[in-house]
Amino acid sequence: MIQTSATGKRSGLGVSLQGAEPAANLPGLARCAEDGGADTLWLASHLFQRDPVVQTAMALSATQRVTGALMSISPYVMHPVQVAMAAASLNEHFPGRICLCLGAGAPGDLDAAGVPRPKPVATLAESLEITKSLLSGNVINHQGQQFRVTGRSLEVGPQVVPIVLAATGPRMLQLAGRHADGVLLSAATSVEFVRWSLGQVSASAKTRNVRRIGLVFASVDNDEGKAYEKLKRLLAFVLRGAHHEPNITMGGANLNRQALYDAVADNNWSRAVAMISDEVVARHSVSGTPDQVQARLEEYRAAGLDEVVVAGIDERSSLAATLAALRPPAGTRLGA
Repeated sequence: MIQTSATGKRSGLGVSLQGAEPAANLPGLARCAEDGGADTLWLASHLFQRDPVVQTAMALSATQRVTGALMSISPYVMHPVQVAMAAASLNEHFPGRICLCLGAGAPGDLDAAGVPRPKPVATLAESLEITKSLLSGNVINHQGQQFRVTGRSLEVGPQVVPIVLAATGPRMLQLAGRHADGVLLSAATSVEFVRWSLGQVSASAKTRNVRRIGLVFASVDNDEGKAYEKLKRLLAFVLRGAHHEPNITMGGANLNRQALYDAVADNNWSRAVAMISDEVVARHSVSGTPDQVQARLEEYRAAGLDEVVVAGIDERSSLAATLAALRPPAGTRLGA
């Protein structure tokens, strides 16, 4: 079960930090997210960036109530026993303020580190089973194809830590529905793709309560065009991936993904950014004037998201302005 905040209410907003933020900036960004009403800080795990366990500890030390989520820890890089240890230890220091998110990991990062990634769905399924069992305080006996863990339990004892699965593609989404406490959808997804993805989760979850969370690139400016421009290079980089082809098709924007991939591969950023029209930004982000971003946020929520996680912002004033524009009206209760 995903926990509520200390007040018992949720804003339905989170903030994602990508691991590129300098250590000196992290406490201020964490406090800005908390002051802006975010429920959760999602601390990314990208190889060659800053360590998410350290970042989570430092962010929670600088705040009072916000939950820290270890975002998309890969079992290809960290053994599930070590993952459970990290989550349990953090929860011992910050009780009720930790969320664990598992994911296969970014293919480019894993390739750069020479890390193979066989059978991702089976590997994540075993990782979910191992971490859930250990965090429940059980003596584990797991004999799987990818991992074998027997005869031990966590020294810290049972820890209530919800486990979210970062998922894309039908099989991983269905795995989240069957076995995870929540599902995390990647950024740059269109509302239509969010709706389809959550349909896959619901079909396998049946009566299970699975929290539905989505990363959403966001930018706000009184000038709509300026808000769009802020996200074009970022969207070009993300949408170039082959796994975004169904997302682009469902979103309905006119974008040649293969040509975009080629432009980025050639390091021709002027050509790549030129392919990201205002229509692409509008369909794959929460962007525009304050009124426009609030309306767009409601479209993502109507598609089924319980928590919209603001991504792509690493500067405090921009983060504060975006959260202020997205914050629900006083008295609104979301995602209870």
